[in-house]
Amino acid sequence: MRVLGIDPGLTRCGLGVVEGTAGRRLDMVAVDVVRTSAGTPLGERLMTLESAVTAWIDEHHPDTVAVERVFSQHNVRTVMGTAQASGVAVLAAVRQGLPLSSYTPSEVKAAVTGHGRADKSQVAAMVVRLLRLDQRPRPADASDALALAICALWRGSAQARLLAAVTAGGSR
Repeated sequence: MRVLGIDPGLTRCGLGVVEGTAGRRLDMVAVDVVRTSAGTPLGERLMTLESAVTAWIDEHHPDTVAVERVFSQHNVRTVMGTAQASGVAVLAAVRQGLPLSSYTPSEVKAAVTGHGRADKSQVAAMVVRLLRLDQRPRPADASDALALAICALWRGSAQARLLAAVTAGGSR
């Protein structure tokens, strides 16, 4: 299974593609951060993000897309930018007919490190370890996108196994 993880942000949007299945080797396919300037009009920034996500979908052919769920922060301006970037990423995935999942930062941290309150350096260290990378992807948005993809692979595989078990049990 191949997952495109998206850590949405209006200034920096992390994109990471991971391939594998739960309990098996995971491989990083690609990682990058799309940047837009705060001085650029909002519509242009959103179009840049949409074009980048669409290009990544076209290039890497993910089976599914995982986007970080926007959570409440005290800084309304930051939340608005993140929500707008998230909406663009969701729209790009849906236009391509891809299944979509979203996870809170705590869910991603728990999936990758085993602890929902892990800090960014702990998440990045586990991403390096799980994907056997030589160094941490930078900036943190890149590492976070890979962590989202890992979370979706593991959670999605577990959900698929559960559904298959329930379906098999119900058909007997």
